[in-house]
This record gives sequence, C-alpha cells and structure tokens, in this order.
Amino acid sequence: MKTLNRHGTAFIFIFIFYLIFYPFLSVAIDTITPTQPLTMNQTLVSNGQVFELGFFNTSNNFYIGIWYNQIQPRTIVWVANRDTPINSSTGKLTIIDNGNLMLVDKADTAVWSSNQSTPMVKTVAQLLDNGNFVLRPENDENPENYIWQSFDYPTDTQLPGMKLGWDRKSGINRVLRSWKTNEDPATGDYSYQVNMIGFRELLLLNNDGKIIWRTGPWNGRKFSGVPGMKTVSIMQFEFEENSEEIIYSFEMLNASLYSRVVMNSSGIAQRFVWAETTKTWNVFWSFPDDYCDKFGECGSFGFCDANTAPMCNCMTPGFEPKNKQAWDFRDGSDGCVRNRSSKLDCGSDGFLPLKNMKLPESSKAFVDQTKNLSECGEICKKKCSCAAYANMDVTEGGSGCLIWEMDLVDMRRYADSEIGGQDFYVRVAASNLGESPMTKSSKNSSSSNNKVVKLVGITIGSCVVLIFLIILFHLMRKKLQRLKKLESDIPAPEKRVKDFILKDGVVVPNKRDYYGETKTDELELPLFDFMTLVMATNNFSNSSKLGQGGFGCVYKGTLKEGEVVAVKRLSRISEQGIEELKNEVQLIAKLQHRNLVRVLGCCIEAEEKLLVYEFMENKSLDMFLFDKEKNVTLSWKIRLEIICGIARGILYLHQDSRFKVIHRDLKASNILLDRQMNAKISDFGMARIFGGDQNVAKTKKVVGTYGYMSPEYAMDGHFSTKSDVFSFGVLVLEIISGKKNTGSCYTSSQHNLLRQTWTLWNEGKALELLDESIRANIFENEVLRCIQIGLLCVQEHPEDRPNMSNILLLLSSEIAQISLPKYPGFFIRKRNTETEFSRIQDDLRSINEITVSILHGR
Repeated sequence: MKTLNRHGTAFIFIFIFYLIFYPFLSVAIDTITPTQPLTMNQTLVSNGQVFELGFFNTSNNFYIGIWYNQIQPRTIVWVANRDTPINSSTGKLTIIDNGNLMLVDKADTAVWSSNQSTPMVKTVAQLLDNGNFVLRPENDENPENYIWQSFDYPTDTQLPGMKLGWDRKSGINRVLRSWKTNEDPATGDYSYQVNMIGFRELLLLNNDGKIIWRTGPWNGRKFSGVPGMKTVSIMQFEFEENSEEIIYSFEMLNASLYSRVVMNSSGIAQRFVWAETTKTWNVFWSFPDDYCDKFGECGSFGFCDANTAPMCNCMTPGFEPKNKQAWDFRDGSDGCVRNRSSKLDCGSDGFLPLKNMKLPESSKAFVDQTKNLSECGEICKKKCSCAAYANMDVTEGGSGCLIWEMDLVDMRRYADSEIGGQDFYVRVAASNLGESPMTKSSKNSSSSNNKVVKLVGITIGSCVVLIFLIILFHLMRKKLQRLKKLESDIPAPEKRVKDFILKDGVVVPNKRDYYGETKTDELELPLFDFMTLVMATNNFSNSSKLGQGGFGCVYKGTLKEGEVVAVKRLSRISEQGIEELKNEVQLIAKLQHRNLVRVLGCCIEAEEKLLVYEFMENKSLDMFLFDKEKNVTLSWKIRLEIICGIARGILYLHQDSRFKVIHRDLKASNILLDRQMNAKISDFGMARIFGGDQNVAKTKKVVGTYGYMSPEYAMDGHFSTKSDVFSFGVLVLEIISGKKNTGSCYTSSQHNLLRQTWTLWNEGKALELLDESIRANIFENEVLRCIQIGLLCVQEHPEDRPNMSNILLLLSSEIAQISLPKYPGFFIRKRNTETEFSRIQDDLRSINEITVSILHGR
C-alpha cells in the first residue's frame, strides 16, 4: 500500500509538472489547436521532418515563417506577417473563436490573421511535408478540405506542388513578391506571376508594372524563353487553364530532391536545387541572365541572338533598322521596320519560318485551340492584319495556334531547339520568299508580245551596264596611277601596313599586320569624323577633360544630335595606346552586357586614334571611393550593388560571352558609374581572348596595375580567369574599406589592405575594416560575408580561388555555404616567429596612377 502511494504521488507530480511546463517546452508536433497555441520558443515540425514553422527575427523584428527543417543555414520559404513584424520577443500564434489563425503581440493585439470570412467552431492548423501550412476543420474526414492555406499566399518562394496563378472560384491570384532586402522580408520591388492577359506565360515585373523579363508562352512542354527546360529530367512542369483556374506548378519526380523558385530582392528569378553532396543550394537557372533576356531590348520586329554581333537582328529578309544610327551604336530598342522594297500585298504574301525562337509578347495574341498549325497558316494568310503565327502546343497530338496582329516584341533566337525556342512564322512580301507559284503561273500565261518587250529591255539594259563598267574601269585605273605616284613619294619608314582600313564606310582591323600575317576577323565599328569629335569636345579643351592615363586623355563630348559621349584620345607617342586601341576594336563587336561600358565608335585619321564610349555621369569608382568627402554618398546598399554589378560583368567575360575574355586590368579607375551608380567595366586594351579549351596563358610582358595583379601573374606571367578573380577580390576589399590597396611589400600592415584584412579576420575584428562613413546603417552579416568572399578571391594559389559563377551565387544568396579563406596572395605563411614577408621581387617597378604598368615576369 505504501509502495502504491509512493507511485501514485510520483505520477501526480509528473502530471502536474507536465501541465505547468508543457507550454514552455519545444513542440515536436505538426499541429496547432485552439487550446494549444504556438509561442516564441516553440516550433512545429512536419510529420516527415521536412519543414519547420516558428518565429524568427531579423533586425530586432519577429516573424512567423516556414523553413527547411534539416538544411543549414536556415532557408526561409514563407513568411506570414512580412509587412507587420512584432517588435518584441513576446507573441504567439493561436486559433481564435471564429476558427481563424491569429498572430498577437505581448499586448494581445492582433498583428496578422488568416482572415477567413466563413466562421468555423473547431479548427486546427497543420504544417504539411510539402511546406504548406493549412487551416482545416478538426474532425473533417477529408484531410484536404482546407479553409485556408499558406500556398494561396506565397511570399518570394514557389515550392513543388504550389500553384502560381488565378483561382477563378476564390478570386485569389498567387504571386511571388520579392523581399525588400536580403535581411528584410517586407514586400519588395519585384513580382513573378502568371500573365492573365493573352496567352499563358510568366512575367517578372517591377512595382510600376513594367515587364523586366518573361518566360515566353507555354507550348505544352516548356516556356519558349527558358533555355534547357525541355531537357530537365528531375522535374515535371504543368500549366493548366480551365474553368476553375489558370495556374503554373512543378513537381519533383524524386521526392528526396529539393528545389525551389525564388524571386529575389535584386529583381532576378532563380531556381535552386539542393546538392546533398556539397550541402549547398546550386543555381539551376537564373533570369534575366544576359543582354537578350531584357524585355524588348531589340524593339518591334527585331530579335536578340547572343551568338551574333551585334546581338540585335532584324527579321530579314524584308526588314531594316528603324533608327540606323542608334542601331550602329548597339542600341536596338527602336526595333525594325519593313523596307520599301518589301511592301505587303495580302493576296501574295507568304510566311518565313524562323527556328528556335522565343515567341513574342503575347498579351494581345489571338488564341484558337481548335486549329492545327496548317489551318492556322491559312487563317493568318487570309487575315491581312496577321503579322505572324505559331503552334500553341508542340506536344505530339497537340493542337491550337497563336496569331499576332500587332508589332512583334521581345523575341530571341537560340542556337538549337534543345536549348530553347520553337518554330515561328512571320509574314513577309512574296519578293522576300523567292519565286512563288503565283509568279510561275503568270509567266506560263504571258503573251509573246511581253516576251519581246522583255528581250528588248534586257538588251538595252546590258548595253548601258557595259558602257558604265568601261567608264568605271577607266576612272579606277587613273586613280590607282595617282595613288601609286603618291606612295612612291612617301619616305620608306612610313611604308608599313596600316592598323585599320576603311571598308564600306566603317573602320575594320587590317587583314594584314606588320609581319604580313593574315587576320581572319573583320569586326565592324562605326566611324566618326575627326572634326566631329573636335567640335563635340570643344577642341579637346581642359574643361572637357574627364581623366588622364598612360594611354592619353578622356574627354566629355556632345554630338550634334545632343548625345553625350566620352572620347578617349590616344597619345601619339604611346605605342601601348595603339595596341590598346587595336585590341579594343577587335573585342568590341563581341561584348555586350549591361555591366560593360559600350564603345559607340572610333576615329582613325592621320596620327589621331580615338575611341567613343557611352558617357558615364559619375565617372569612375575611384573618384568616389578614395575621396573622404564623396565616399559618404556610397552607402552600403550602393557598394553591394556595385560589387554585384562588377561580378556580373566579369562572369559574362569569363563564361557567358561568345569568347572567354581575361580583362587583366580590373581596378577601381576602370569601373565606371552611370547616373544610377550602376557599375560598368571599361578599358579592354589589355584583355585577351582564350580558346574554348584554354585555361591558362603565359606572357613575357606583364601588363596591368600593381596592387591588383595576382602573384602568379606578377611574378611568372601566368594569367587566367583566376587572375581576374584576384583583382576582383582586391576591388571588393577596397569597396568595403574605402581604402586603396598599395600592394607593396615595403609598406606597413596599416597601408597594405590585404595584410590588414587578413589580420583583422583572424582576430575576429573583420567589421573594423568597414569604411567609417557608412558604419551606422549596415547589415553586419552582409558585410562579413563580402569580406570573406574578398579573402577567398585573393588566396595565394589560383586553384583555391572560386570562379565567378560561384562568387555571384555567394553574393546573391545568404544561405549558400561559404568556405574559410586560406592565406592571401603576395605573402607566405609565418614560419616559427618570423614575420610575414612579400613574395614580390625587389626589382618590380610599379606605376600606381597610370593605366598601364609594364613588368617583366621571370
């Protein structure tokens, strides 16, 4: 009896303890009930341990969110009260009397609610394994009878099974909206949503409703503007339109694989896939990704092709640039128009097939789901206002057609159908299709009189042409004789082959160099008259001068049309300047990116050699960064955007352009800033093109700027993409600190930026590196992450440095894992009690303030 009393007393004690302290224990269940709310120190975990729901905080604000339970660092996929945070560490999520979910703060004031109008007496809220948080009747036999679900109110992330688009019954339109910043989940500036007007596709919009990028229409297998979507084998995509909904969703074919789509705060839509082996999120695709992804970049009746130079093309034959001058300056936004010789005639027009095309913007396209492609062509031919048509569904047995009656906008051509695009048929005049059957028929029925008239006409025409050719030959012969005489009067030293020649009104590199070797590339670049540039720059006056370097001077100029430009005038005595111009002309037609400065043309007359660039209102980064009065204008947000812009530009050079390009002279003075402080890389005079399989090159003549050069390049002349990565790392640390890296082995650690950063990092004081002028308003995690990325880039050994695609991923994602940096370049490790010392040879000469520093490698 005594034993029973002891056991009974113990049981009662445990039961009372459980009742008192249960609310404060970590909840390991997946459900909230009216009697069991969720408090700050508790979380829900889905039944299969996939997702977790609870409170999280950022910048002293508290939110209810959902994240992956077993993935670190925390990856948040949904936020309930994104625009109404709790400002204290006390709050709870509960089910109130009318069955709704409600988030309340410490004063029991409602902060957020599920806000369902239909009252329910008994409900429960459950976190499911697919990441959906649902509110349902407590004893409903149908577990999918949801009163409310988080999948109907996404934030910035789409998960497998989550639908984007419009539910016609409830009127809910499911849209992804970016976070305001990486640290602030409030509604940001960009949205990713299903197009509700016209045909089915996804749009990326800014807050003004302007289209930034679009997927292209869904064709039954893929979006025509999402490369590689067709070949994805781990996912299944669905776009459904019926009487109940217009939705897009995806599913993972292997439930153990994780993938998500994120609309990030920078205006980029990205798909991530979790790599279990490396424990990181890998970017599967990202949009907009390049120049051709920008909406409407080539205007009406123009299409973009990343494999051509320039990238904007008219839908030839029968079309020409609407604004030829702007087109020559690589601005295709005005698009194309039909030329005079290609007037349409509804009765005789035909259709030109274009392969692998991202279909045009389709908000006003006509859709007929009952017609096949052949019937669609017949409809379009009879309808004189029809500009183009295409298949609506390209799957086997698919039907339906799309017809455009307006200007065709935002098209792109891909290299092959496996990458992207589909067949597209554009209306053109019969003359642009060659000889049509109608023309043949009329010829067979022509009378003999018409034949005689044609024969006489051909005879007379031939005689006129013959006479013209004889006169032309005579004039050319006399001109050649005069040129030969002039050439004989030129002193022998001047008789070398010219660097450039005038061909069809544009300047191109000469096919022969000084040694008689044949050049295969002829890259066209618009030609400016020298006097035009003299007038534009007020005779190259000092008041127009923007800057000066070893190559010569840069001037601000205003053309007759009012366009403001920057004119680089190469020094007459600078041989390096001549080589720089030749190299830049050879590269210019191959490179186009929003983070590269555009070259608009050149001028080569007598001893004058000039390049004309787009004008950058805020000049170069160094003019702000190293000026104590101006650097306060570079807030941390602006500095981070500059870092990311430089990274995107280098990634394009290394990986996404037609050629692998090594810049070799990345530095603060070669980063220009436009009116909105967007960074653009300039000066490609030192750049080198690598072959497809080439990774490293060696030179006996090391060129660049001391302080930015990697050790393997400065000492041994070896350069590669990792050399540019090193320079980028120096730039990152300079942008963070506002201090210039001297790169000298003789300066104290106080002045050597790499040494100073490494010391502070190891002492746990890395934030002390941050420019004092911006320490008030920062996100410490962002700053520390950027410092760590900078140190990874300047590691001593090239193979330890990340490539630019990884760097951009680390910059754009706070959840991607980042490794610890090793020793920076130019310094070897301490041995015993010895001090660090430089690996740079004592005889290296530096020219810090001049664009070109010439060093001789070992």
